[in-house]
Amino acid sequence: MAILSTPLQYIKSVPPVTRFFTAATLASSTLYLWIRWTTGPTPVAYLTLVPGTSLFFPWTFATSALVEISIIELIISLLVIPASLAYFERLWGTVETLKFIIVCVTGPNIIGCAFNWIEFAVTRNAELFLYGMEYHGQMALFISLLVSFTQVIPEHQVQILGFIKARVKRFPMAYLTFSTIMTLLGFQSPYILIQFGWFVSWVYLRFYKRNVGDSLGGVVSYGDRSETFALTSWFPPFLHTPLSLLGNTVYKLATRLHLLPTSVPHDIESGGYSQVPGGARAEAERRRSVITCLSRSTLLTVTSRALALKALDQRLANSSSGSPTQSGISQAQSSRPSPAAPAPAQNERKPSPVEMDVADTSGSDDGRR
Repeated sequence: MAILSTPLQYIKSVPPVTRFFTAATLASSTLYLWIRWTTGPTPVAYLTLVPGTSLFFPWTFATSALVEISIIELIISLLVIPASLAYFERLWGTVETLKFIIVCVTGPNIIGCAFNWIEFAVTRNAELFLYGMEYHGQMALFISLLVSFTQVIPEHQVQILGFIKARVKRFPMAYLTFSTIMTLLGFQSPYILIQFGWFVSWVYLRFYKRNVGDSLGGVVSYGDRSETFALTSWFPPFLHTPLSLLGNTVYKLATRLHLLPTSVPHDIESGGYSQVPGGARAEAERRRSVITCLSRSTLLTVTSRALALKALDQRLANSSSGSPTQSGISQAQSSRPSPAAPAPAQNERKPSPVEMDVADTSGSDDGRR
């Protein structure tokens, strides 16, 4: 029991969506490999997505991602996908992670199936484009997770095999380049799903993913409209102008048709866009905006102080330049003789009758003597 306690505790610690998705991948892939081993190398249309039979098995638009047709693909998926899903499930929550998986799996499959039908309409080759390709696996989900990591921790540096170092934001385009090369070499299925998965995941994270910001008092916002996650940020600078024109045109049309949810309240500092609550990237955006505001206020304070000191210096200079004239006037005024002040009049007091009698008595006594 002690030996089994640690694996059971680890399984219980895995978030529920990640746990279920991993178990379903293991079960579906095992079933597919067993069917192929018993019946031969024929497509299993009710497990994988075959464009010609997809209308009869519509659930394969979602469940085909649970099927890996080789042991190597299954091992790689089990090593990479569950750990990434567990990270985002703890960050986003169970419901948002489940919606992300559904959108980033079914969206690329629908686009890929429609693309095959367009190829069939042009070439009339049903054997190749309708029944000769089967879409499967988690390549679209893997590129979607790379896009999500680019949104959350774009500057994080990853070391591969001990000597290859690269930032997280470089991995999606590297994987997309690999998909383009494999598609041009003739391996359209399933590598073209990487390109569709990149586009679908970016659109979903940019405009539709629901965010509840604790720092905003529980206000609901949608997507990440920051400039660092714009469409032009994925491409070299010489493509920014045409992509900006195309993106702005499509955005205005989608807004006019009310295809995009709105975030309330709008962030005035970011031009009406809302940042993603939670995560290092959003925190960096908030810190950058705070630093910008503080820098502006500090610059304004320093400028006002400089103007005040300049005005004070001008006043002191004016007062020092006018002081000799004022001192000369004061000296001239002090040299003038001051007018004599009239002496105050002394009040003469008349003697009282008693004093007069005393005086007369003293005078008569002196005469007798």
